[in-house]
Amino acid sequence: MNSRVGEHNSPVHDRIYRNLRARVMVGAIGPGVALTLRGLAEEYQVSMTPAREAVRRLAAEGALSMSSSGRITTPELSTERIEELAAIRSLLEPELAARAMPRAHVTLIERLEAINEGFSARIAEGDAVGYIRGNLEFHRTLYLRAQAPLMLAMLETVWLQLGPTMGKLYGRLKRTEPPKGHRLIIAALKAGDEPGLRISVRSDVTQGLRMLAA
Repeated sequence: MNSRVGEHNSPVHDRIYRNLRARVMVGAIGPGVALTLRGLAEEYQVSMTPAREAVRRLAAEGALSMSSSGRITTPELSTERIEELAAIRSLLEPELAARAMPRAHVTLIERLEAINEGFSARIAEGDAVGYIRGNLEFHRTLYLRAQAPLMLAMLETVWLQLGPTMGKLYGRLKRTEPPKGHRLIIAALKAGDEPGLRISVRSDVTQGLRMLAA
């Protein structure tokens, strides 16, 4: 069935927004890539109106830039901008992890371990987007237990802005193992070590972002 049917009776723009947002966040679209409303409308088989609405929402979150002439691009970040976003992550993510710790039961820890094990296949395939997706899934799975939706929403906006640049970086790196910080995070959760958890999360976050600013 053509997705144009019923597009005015359902939140079609929301579907486009969520799909495009996910692609930007995991680095599937590189920095500085130009998009067009016509191209997006054709890709998602919708009219220009829902495509335009989705782009406006993403531009408000910093995931896309839209000039007065209508040119749409993914963000190209300066070193200063990367450092600022890294600072925000280093503040928000240890706090979210610490808030999640009281609800970090065995099931959650097993889920985090399973996500971490999945990196082996992505590394073997050279799947940079899959690697970033798995990394975000690991962190989001933990942070959801914090029950702090506003903080998590703020963090996801940061992840969005970093996504294209992360994709470009990870595409060049030759990963041979899962993120080392993840093992330390899991160990701290198992031990109920909140200071150790905060340190492990902050180290895991800043280690990757230092490479972006290099």
